[in-house]
Amino acid sequence: MRVAFAPGSHDREVISWVATTAGISGEMIRDMMVHCIEQRFGDMRAPRKVQWLTDNGSIFAAYRTLEIAAALNLEPCFTPVESPESNGMAEAFVKTFKRDYVRVNPIADARTALLRIDNWMEDYNSEHPHSRLSYRSPREYIVSLKPAPSVLSNGGNSTFSIV
Repeated sequence: MRVAFAPGSHDREVISWVATTAGISGEMIRDMMVHCIEQRFGDMRAPRKVQWLTDNGSIFAAYRTLEIAAALNLEPCFTPVESPESNGMAEAFVKTFKRDYVRVNPIADARTALLRIDNWMEDYNSEHPHSRLSYRSPREYIVSLKPAPSVLSNGGNSTFSIV
């Protein structure tokens, strides 16, 4: 099973994800990019440049992906080759997700995991405490931010990560 996800770097909310038993395609990534902007900013384009941090995979560096990124007001940033520590937040999420969701649930096959991933992501976003968020879930943290939630932002930090 393959999963790509995009967490907000400030609030740790996994804004969008895609899971498949086949490979992750460039089209899946581009759709996820659009979904992230719609979810985070309530519009089809970010109101200011937003960094979009990825690894160096061809699906992220493809011309069409870069073209969509520019249209969305995303600034593509790539981690150094063979440097997982350069995107530590995403690596920490993978570790947490495997430990607290995948390994503790009986999973007969990939189909079962695919059926559960939406619920796991929702639980992570709404219930799972995070030490960097004063042991609040990402959504609890977002609610605690000032100003009121009428302004959709990622807390002033303009970076998404994707793995």
